[in-house]
Amino acid sequence: MSKPRAPAVSYSTALGHASADKRIEILRLIGRSGSISQAGREAGVSYKAAWQAIDTLTNLAGVALVERSVGGAGGGGASVTAAGRQLLTLADELEQARAQVLARFQPRGDSQAAGMPPALTQLPVRTSMRNQLPCKVQALDLQGQIVRVWLQLAGGAALVSRITVESAELLGLREALPVLALCKATAVSVGRAADAPILHTANVLAGRASRVARGPTGDEVAAQLDGGLQMVGFAAPASGLRPGSRVAMTVEESALVIALID
Repeated sequence: MSKPRAPAVSYSTALGHASADKRIEILRLIGRSGSISQAGREAGVSYKAAWQAIDTLTNLAGVALVERSVGGAGGGGASVTAAGRQLLTLADELEQARAQVLARFQPRGDSQAAGMPPALTQLPVRTSMRNQLPCKVQALDLQGQIVRVWLQLAGGAALVSRITVESAELLGLREALPVLALCKATAVSVGRAADAPILHTANVLAGRASRVARGPTGDEVAAQLDGGLQMVGFAAPASGLRPGSRVAMTVEESALVIALID
């Protein structure tokens, strides 16, 4: 009898954009200060953005990177887990290796003069899409010039992305291929789970709110999905949702972007 597998850890996915955004920097600053709010201030981002950075990085890594404590005289704090410390070590080594490679091919600091294609110096690309969900291709449903790509998240929840046939071909999509499902927070509608007509169907994901920020045009809700991933979206103004509320998060098929994991 085979032993049950431990949760998959994907440091390579988490480090895919390490040199291009602030997530690794924020994780490092949390380790130094023991505070998410302090890390956010030092990184030049809001407290909410710092939380989102850690949520996204945790999604990509597939393992907890930060442990949070609430309350106490100091108002609580945060510490980097053993997995988080290993991720930081790998990030340092990768950055050193990257610098060495670029130095070999770009000795004068001028990519064009050194014969390096300009595009190579612009990768990886940062994105405004705050929801980045690791998943696998489950099936491809061809409908004329459109392909409905069925994706399976951790825990078994399903997403469907509607893309063109050409896009599917260029990405080389096939069953069981690991990919990222990306979407903007503004493309995710959040409501009470009890009010959702059908839960646990494609693109309607159940979870529990972890943070709620009120706003005149809508309440921003960050939630932990039942499969363990983090997601953020918007509810109606004065939604009444609060941390701990059961929520349903819905995203349109055409709003989901598929990205390959190198």
